[in-house]
Amino acid sequence: MSAWSRETPVTAAVTAARWVRSAAIDDDLGRRWRANPDPGGRSAAAGDPSSLYAGAAGIVLFFLELAAATGHEAYLEDALAGARRLAATWPDQRDPTFYHGLAGLVFVMAETGWATGDEEISAAARAAAHPPAPPRRRVGAGGRWARGPAQRGDGGIVLTLLHAAGILGVPAYEEVAIEAGERIAGLAVPGHRFGGDAVPGLPVDAVTPGFLSGTAGTAFLLARLYGVTRDERFLAAARRGADFVRTVSVVTDRCAFVPHHIPQGRRLHYLGFCSGSAGVARMFHELHRVAGDPGDLDWVERLAHGIMQSGVPGTRPPGLWDVACLCCGTAGLIECFVGLYAATGREAYLGFARTLAADLIGRATRDDETGFRWYQAYRRLRPEEVTADTGYMVGAAGIGTALLHLAAAELGGAPRRSILLPDNPFPAIPVPAAVLREEQA
Repeated sequence: MSAWSRETPVTAAVTAARWVRSAAIDDDLGRRWRANPDPGGRSAAAGDPSSLYAGAAGIVLFFLELAAATGHEAYLEDALAGARRLAATWPDQRDPTFYHGLAGLVFVMAETGWATGDEEISAAARAAAHPPAPPRRRVGAGGRWARGPAQRGDGGIVLTLLHAAGILGVPAYEEVAIEAGERIAGLAVPGHRFGGDAVPGLPVDAVTPGFLSGTAGTAFLLARLYGVTRDERFLAAARRGADFVRTVSVVTDRCAFVPHHIPQGRRLHYLGFCSGSAGVARMFHELHRVAGDPGDLDWVERLAHGIMQSGVPGTRPPGLWDVACLCCGTAGLIECFVGLYAATGREAYLGFARTLAADLIGRATRDDETGFRWYQAYRRLRPEEVTADTGYMVGAAGIGTALLHLAAAELGGAPRRSILLPDNPFPAIPVPAAVLREEQA
């Protein structure tokens, strides 16, 4: 591929895995990984060492993908060692959420069991998700598992239950997910999150329209529930959320930009997954997928065009500073444009993903012995805090995964299934249907 000099997406992911492997710690229960194995290394988001966001669960996903991409069984053993530890320790998890807690472990164990045929790990996933009593009986006032309806709260749990119902073969999980979704659909504007304790660092009266902690992610969930049930209440609620996002966004010519928070951050437009255009595009794509309104597709295209016209990766605008990871950085943009290519077949989207990947690979810190890592200023407001991480949403595991998804999009007639999180609406085989048909003809 002409875009690459020394490295391809796959070789870069393999080299990143070398650094992640250097962080491994084995004990009687299985394997976990240090957030940063560098001598004296610091982590951007050191938290629960088992989480999908920055801990072992996300790294297990990376090794599952790497095994599928390379055919090397050793990576599958890495994944299994980590998943066995998750299976042994999940009862200690007190956080019920997807990115930072138990729901994420359920998803990873279910995917590991599916990929490897290991029934013990699949059984652990069922045990961790069961019995999912209806929220009103499980958590008291308001019928909630966690704080707020967005992806970092109940929304991520509901999406996990929908996924688990299929992959683990337990229809009851879907029933619980729908009941929880009905409560969320009853909100005036689903997904509103305010600052203060809900979103640290923001003013108490701030509203976040983005994906992980805001309106767009919750509207995505409701659109997904509409696709599952065809209950018009879910579509109407998703529309209320989407209409709010449209109302507060900036639209210029063919572009659209979503404010990070309002009213104070109306002119701050993130580009990445967590709070910016790449995440909000997922919501509009899901709405178009389940309801077929061309206006939603128009917004997907406007958000994508805004990213492409922003100057990245050659410049560092305020909405995409010196950050590389899946959550808010360049890797999250690669994931977005690979998905858009798979859904639409537009070569321009694949070409832009290649451009982003070439820049990302070029920014890696290279060491022939220890592998690739990416140093970044994870927190925009603390540019002096430059760190490297092994984890999925914040570090090398997620960056390597995005590169592997790009490589899978190049496979054409030899398609490979990517492991997509439940909040990713794009095709799991990242090759446009037209290309697959041509290859099979």
